[in-house]
Amino acid sequence: MLGADTLFLLVVIVIAIIVVSVLITFVPIGLWISALAAGVKVGIFTLIGMRLRRVIPRRVVEPLIKAHKAGLPVATNQLESHYLAGGNVDRVVNALIAAQRANIELTFERAAAIDLAGRDVLEAVQMSVNPKVIETPFIAGVAMDGIEVKAKARITVRANIDRLVGGAGEETVIARVGEGVVSTIGSSDNHKKVLENPDMISRTVLAKGLDAGTAFEILSIDIADVDIGKNIGAQLQTDQAEADKKIAQAKAEERRAMAVANEQEMKARVEEMRAKVVEAEAEVPLAMSEALKSGNLGVMDYLSLRNIDADTDMRDSIGRMTKPKDSNKPE
Repeated sequence: MLGADTLFLLVVIVIAIIVVSVLITFVPIGLWISALAAGVKVGIFTLIGMRLRRVIPRRVVEPLIKAHKAGLPVATNQLESHYLAGGNVDRVVNALIAAQRANIELTFERAAAIDLAGRDVLEAVQMSVNPKVIETPFIAGVAMDGIEVKAKARITVRANIDRLVGGAGEETVIARVGEGVVSTIGSSDNHKKVLENPDMISRTVLAKGLDAGTAFEILSIDIADVDIGKNIGAQLQTDQAEADKKIAQAKAEERRAMAVANEQEMKARVEEMRAKVVEAEAEVPLAMSEALKSGNLGVMDYLSLRNIDADTDMRDSIGRMTKPKDSNKPE
């Protein structure tokens, strides 16, 4: 049987072990020791408060140590608030260190704003030191002589830290340069001038200040390749001629249809008149019979009329027999 003192001592030891285990699990003792060894004053209760605020202490303390070693005046509350806002603390600290080494003026507040805006602040600082080259696809323009000219440009840009928040991106720069290339080619009198002096495009486009309102500063625009495309002017003239031809054919077809309709209408009228003549001729014998009955027409008058008809028929027969034959018609 153990004594009361021994039993009490065992209970105290077990409780102490449990407390130490919970403390080691909940409080990052190793991280606290690392901060103290680096000369960064971070209280143990500060680390416990980070745990309670659901902040991963390592995501804040390690960048804080890095900033302290680089001589940056960054406080723990600044890093923790940026972490709670959803920012990347380590990337912001790396950007601040890179900006300090390159003698670029960049405050923590601006770097945090750039990071929260969704841009890579470290890449922006690196691009300020080492400019980036953006290559455009082939941009097609048509000179005044109707020849299509295709040009590919290389744009050397440097990040503008002051305009990273709210500034336009690479797509806007490429679109503006493309618009400038098209307008420059279109204002050329001859496509040969563009081929002889491709730097004319770069000088004209660069002078337009296309980087206004963007997150970049355009350093140079170089024409990497120039190629000849289609003869757009000739193609347009051909298409116009084909369209005019179709219009003329449509109008001719319309006139032909109207002529056919008029001919059909005239034939209908002639047939109608013939029908009336036949109808009138059918009434002649009835009228003559009525005249004979009423005494308005004598027998001698009737016979004279018949002789005249017979003489007319004879003359028509003779005329048909003596009519010269058409040499074009086959016998």
